Amino acid sequence: MSNKNFEEKETREVYSDSESVGDENKPHSETLDGKKPEGRRLIINKETGKITNAETGEEVSDIQVVTEDGSLGSVSAGGRIILCGANAYEMKYYFNPLFKKIPESIQKELHIISVLFTQEAGGVFTIEFEDDGTITMETTRDEDDITYDEISAGLLIGEVRRQRQDLFEALQMYYRAMILHEDVSAILSEDDE
Repeated sequence: MSNKNFEEKETREVYSDSESVGDENKPHSETLDGKKPEGRRLIINKETGKITNAETGEEVSDIQVVTEDGSLGSVSAGGRIILCGANAYEMKYYFNPLFKKIPESIQKELHIISVLFTQEAGGVFTIEFEDDGTITMETTRDEDDITYDEISAGLLIGEVRRQRQDLFEALQMYYRAMILHEDVSAILSEDDE
């Protein structure tokens, strides 16, 4: 399997182009194409963190959300904001457009990390932000995938975290400053301690 097999998944396949939002004063639920989207009724199991569509009973793996500024984003079943991920089954890579202001070189590095992970371990790999901005890496597999090795995947996550620690710390600072709007000087003073 080569990197060329993975294609970057465009959110525009599902939604209209978020660049052409138009009037910024419209409620954020109507900003994508000027129409109010039909809502889904979801059931969230607090114990397991699984999200189920109340009408169909199907499990929902992630939820597309629209932020107040009209940006699209994804939330994992665990409630974390997905930064990026790769899927070995569909051979696709996803980068959350909410973070499009992250420098392109870092976006490329995240792409490489995600794709190489799924090439080596298989399954689905995501890099996500917790509510406080800490980075979480998660890997899952399809139930019928007998080639996936959970132990190897766990070890590989530890290796990626050690090798890319500086990158993840910088992304955490970015999230806290740009998304949570925390004071940058306070964030930097925490790092000095």
